[in-house]
Amino acid sequence: MELFRKKSLDYLKRQATGKKGLRKAMGAFDLTMLGVGAVIGTGIFVLTGVVAAENAGPAIILSFIFSGLACAFAALCYSEFASMIPASGSAYTYSYATFGELIAWILGWDLILEYGLACAVVASGWSAYFQELIRGFGIQLPAWISGAYNPAKGAYVDILAVAIVFILSLVLMTGVKQSSRINDIMVVVKISVVVLFIIVGAFYVKPSNWSPFMPFGFGGVMQGAATAFLAYIGFDAVSSASEEVRNPQRNMPIGILSSLGICMILYVAVSVVLTGMVPYTKLGVGDPVAFALRFVHQDWVAGFVSLGAILGITTVLFVMMYGQTRLFFAISRDGLLPKGISKLTEKTKTPTRCILLTWLMATVFSAVIPLNELAELTNIGTLFAFIVVSIGVPVLRITRPKIKRNFRVPLVPVVSILAIVSCGYLMVNLSQTTWIRFAVWFAFGLVIYFAYGYRHSEIGILRRSAKPDELVKE
Repeated sequence: MELFRKKSLDYLKRQATGKKGLRKAMGAFDLTMLGVGAVIGTGIFVLTGVVAAENAGPAIILSFIFSGLACAFAALCYSEFASMIPASGSAYTYSYATFGELIAWILGWDLILEYGLACAVVASGWSAYFQELIRGFGIQLPAWISGAYNPAKGAYVDILAVAIVFILSLVLMTGVKQSSRINDIMVVVKISVVVLFIIVGAFYVKPSNWSPFMPFGFGGVMQGAATAFLAYIGFDAVSSASEEVRNPQRNMPIGILSSLGICMILYVAVSVVLTGMVPYTKLGVGDPVAFALRFVHQDWVAGFVSLGAILGITTVLFVMMYGQTRLFFAISRDGLLPKGISKLTEKTKTPTRCILLTWLMATVFSAVIPLNELAELTNIGTLFAFIVVSIGVPVLRITRPKIKRNFRVPLVPVVSILAIVSCGYLMVNLSQTTWIRFAVWFAFGLVIYFAYGYRHSEIGILRRSAKPDELVKE
C-alpha cells in the first residue's frame, strides 16, 4: 500500500553518504557529551528537590534508579536502530524503514512538536535562571521584556529567551565539529559543578536526615519515579546525530548508553547527598541544590552551582535545537516538507535553512507564548516516540532478520515490552487537555501530509518513475 511504502536500509545509507549527506565529524566522546548535555539540566538542579519534598522523601534515590532503568529499556531499543541506520532523523527515520511513510510522517510531525516546544520551554527556563543570577548583582530587567506575553503582568516579550536562542543558532551555523566542541566544554564544566556539590555536600551529610527513608510509602516512590522519568528525557536526541558520526555502528550505542549511565549515576549521587544534607521537608524550593549549600553556609559553592545550572540549561537547549534542525533536514530531504529547507552549505555541510526555521520557531514560542501548560506536550511527544521505537525493534527482527545488527537489544521482546509499558503508563497519566492538544496537532499534521507530503515524497516519485524498485523497497 502506497501510504506505507518503506525505505530499504541500503537506500538510507546511500542518502547518508551521498552529496546530500551531512559531514561526519563526531566520535563516541562527542555523542556522550551530547547526551549528558541534553539530560543534565533543570532535572538535577530543580526536580530533585520537588520529588523529595512531595513524592518520595529520601527514597528519591530509588525513584531515580527505577526511572533510569525504565528509560534504559527505551535507550537499548534506540541503540539497536542507531547501530543499523546511520542516518539523520532519529525515530522518524527508523519508522520509515520499519512501518512505512505514513507512520514515519506521524512520528516526525510528533517530534517537531516535541523539539519545538522543548526549545521554547528550556529557553524560557534559561531566561528565568539568568534573571535570578543578575538580580544578585542588582540588575532588574523592565517587566515588559522579562517574560512571555502576559499583559496582566505587564510582560510582552522574553528578551533573554530570544537572545539565547539567537546565540545558539549562530553556534549551530558554525558546523557540527565546532559546535560539538563548544558543547563538550560546557558539559565538562557542568559535570564539574555537580561533582563539586557532591564532594562538598558529602561532608555535611547527617544520616538522621534519611529517616524515615520512605515517608510516603512505596506508592510515593513510584509516583516520584514517574516524575523523575521526565528528568532523563533528552538522550534520544543523540540518535539524531547518526549521520554525522564516524563509525556510527560502534559509536552510537556507546554514546546513547554511556550518556544515560553517567546521568543516572549523577542523579542518584546528588539525591543521596541532597537528602542527607537537608531534611526532605525543606527541599520544595526552586533551587534545591543551591539551597542545600546555603543551608550549611557554603555560599561560595552555591554561586558555582548557579553558574552550573545556567550552563546546564544552555546545553539542554543546544541539543534540543540541534535535534530539531536534523529532524527538519531528514523530513525535507525525503520531500515530505519542501526540499529547499534541507539545502546544505558547500563549505561546512550545515543545514542552514533548517537552523533558521528552528530559530524562528523557538523564538516565537519562547518570546511570546506562556508555556506552563504546553510543557506536558513535550513529554507526551517524547513518550510516544519511545513507544514506537520500542515496538519497531521486534517488528524489524521478524520482517528483516538478516540485517546486520552491530548492537542487539538483549531479551527481545521482554525489554521492548517493558519500555512500552513504562512509557505507556506515563502517557495515560497525563492530563486530558494534553491529549486533546496532541490529537489536534496530529490532525493538522495529517492535513499537511495528504495536501503536500504524499505527492512530493521522494520515494513516491521514484516509484512512479523508471527508477529500479530496489532503491526504495527490499
